[in-house]
Amino acid sequence: MDSARELGKVLLIAGVLLAFGGASLMLGGRLPLRLGRLPGDIAYRGKHGSFYFPVVTCLLLSAVLTLLFWLVDWLRR
Repeated sequence: MDSARELGKVLLIAGVLLAFGGASLMLGGRLPLRLGRLPGDIAYRGKHGSFYFPVVTCLLLSAVLTLLFWLVDWLRR
């Protein structure tokens, strides 16, 4: 019975994360700052090619995922 309870928790968390991800994809075009095009991202366009590295986007995603994983770990204790 305990394994069923754990499976239920995992499915509930996965469902919430999927719903959050779907909502962010649906509403992502309406936000003023879009991921991948934040101020501070490096974009270089040369004569024969271009280079793009989303530095600030990577930092923001890293911070959000760190907080999310910390929260999940804290809730599981």
